[in-house]
Amino acid sequence: MQRGQIEFSGKLLTLYSVDTLIVGSGCAGLNAADSLFDFGHQDIALVTEGINMGTSRNTGSDKQTYYKLSLASGESDSVSELAQTLFSGGGVNGDTALAEAACSVRSFIKLVNLGVPFPTNRYGEYVGYTTDHDNRKRATSAGPLTSKFMTECLEQSVRRKQIEILDETIVFKLLVEDGAVSGAAGFDKKKNEFVMFRCKNIVLATGGHCQIYKNTVYPPGQTGMTGMALEAGAEGANLQEWQYGIASVDFKWNLSGTYQQVMPRYISVDENGTKREFLPGYLKSVADSVNFVFLKGYQWPFDTEKICGSSVIDFIVYNETVNKNRTVYLDFTCEPTALLNGFGDLSQEAYTYLKSSDALIKTPIHRLLKMNRQAVELFYRQGIDLSREPLKITVAAQHTNGGLAVDENWETNIKGLYAVGEAAGTFGTYRPGGTALNAAQVGALRAAEHIAYAKETRVLKATEAYKQIAMEQGMDDFFRLTAANSGRGNVGFKKTYEALQAEMSRCASMIRNMIEMERLKEAVSSELCRFWQAAEGVSADDIPACLKYRDMLITQTAVLDAMIFSGKKMGSRGGALVLKDSKTFWSAADILHLAPKSSNAFCDKIIYTTYRQAGADSRMEDVRPIPKSDNWFETVWNEFLERRGKHA
Repeated sequence: MQRGQIEFSGKLLTLYSVDTLIVGSGCAGLNAADSLFDFGHQDIALVTEGINMGTSRNTGSDKQTYYKLSLASGESDSVSELAQTLFSGGGVNGDTALAEAACSVRSFIKLVNLGVPFPTNRYGEYVGYTTDHDNRKRATSAGPLTSKFMTECLEQSVRRKQIEILDETIVFKLLVEDGAVSGAAGFDKKKNEFVMFRCKNIVLATGGHCQIYKNTVYPPGQTGMTGMALEAGAEGANLQEWQYGIASVDFKWNLSGTYQQVMPRYISVDENGTKREFLPGYLKSVADSVNFVFLKGYQWPFDTEKICGSSVIDFIVYNETVNKNRTVYLDFTCEPTALLNGFGDLSQEAYTYLKSSDALIKTPIHRLLKMNRQAVELFYRQGIDLSREPLKITVAAQHTNGGLAVDENWETNIKGLYAVGEAAGTFGTYRPGGTALNAAQVGALRAAEHIAYAKETRVLKATEAYKQIAMEQGMDDFFRLTAANSGRGNVGFKKTYEALQAEMSRCASMIRNMIEMERLKEAVSSELCRFWQAAEGVSADDIPACLKYRDMLITQTAVLDAMIFSGKKMGSRGGALVLKDSKTFWSAADILHLAPKSSNAFCDKIIYTTYRQAGADSRMEDVRPIPKSDNWFETVWNEFLERRGKHA
């Protein structure tokens, strides 16, 4: 990567020139950089707001899952069967599903060889277990910190190759000309100054656009920057599709798997400090209050099809926290009411699971210690002792299943702009647990291959031409942030920032109110139109937050448009319950009444969203089918050599 200078508005800025820029330092971005280098494409650089930030490095669950092709004896599987499972989740394009299946083993074994400690039996088989939305034992895990191990191993590989990393720098704007990437703009947090990038390819690995919500299980510092891609003309795909689930609040963590299968007691505290166990009061029988909780371990994400089953738990927690404004906890220290007299009320499935795990013992904490001690130790290291204190929880956004629309090479509709990991909208409505980690690795691999072996060559823009593109695309507006800097700071936009996030969590998450989403969309659009006025006088220290705020407004506009469009066309579906009015529901009878008769409508459709000048427009299209491959070896071999630019 070359360094130079470029003059804007009388100021000299650092100009970085590089063939391919990778934005983001999670397991997707690091794998893209690592793979590009291995393919011989080494004029690359990785830019990140913080090398130790992000979802990959800082999140997990009871045993964080990596979903792949089955690799153990006794488990029949094939690439086509895995592709069909991914495709049948709804809202998934067949070509990306086939690529994720085909590259699954290749990506998994790379991680093994880099040192990720996925367990094997004594013969070396990678045995698996069943996860949600799948009936095969394709899932594996290296424990609660699987993605952290992946990220660390990939970072070590990137550093061994001496790939350049620009840390503490936010990329906030993409520059595009004639439908192709020309560069990007960033802000160096160390120097408090703008920087510019001139490049031919950009790989966005910025993660999920979680900053649109207040209640999320994403780690602090993870915001996503989907808005800059939408503003540049990249299309969104399935922006309405999210996963919501029960998570801890003070230390953000997914409370799936064993945390639920040990059946903790759910308690709430009202404004008077009165504490009570609340699940039995909502459900038809006391037994349901533990059997549905047990099932949450397998069926952790909220699902409209399971409102009369395990997902009623999410709805009740939402009702207690949002509608009744109570604080809700999981209590692992005491038995729930249904188990006070033993395990007689357990379903056969729950009883057999505990018995097989040698965990038919008293109290949730002792069951958790028996089945998954690491899950307890994880919280203990954060200063939370589950054996002594209740765990504060809420229903939070955990994963976005939508993102930027990509093709089978993870390239967007903008030439040279790729989206990998959670930034890409490849997951659809229902994805088996753990597919995100496989998709992140495969998407990065596919993008790297496509860039490395591209036959069409483009050259970097000349400096003056590049400067003209930047000015035409509004860089002057951003430079005024420093020019107008009074040093006083401006907290006004921060209050609005937080208020809009809270409104999204209240009316546009697991529970989506059509009337209130329309109102919120108008408020967000108005705020975006007056952004530059609101940003006047912002201090240099606040510029990063200000840039993220603008990106959030763009993303919220597009996401709300997709949600409203989806609500009108599809109604309740997948991870979202759509309400037509503003009524507040309180009782179990109300909850059961809300259960959709069929939420699988339009599973063969994808909603695409285009953003233009503070507005968004959504449309629905058929999914691309799974390709029928010609697998005659000699034909494939010749095509492979041609793609690689080699001759037999």
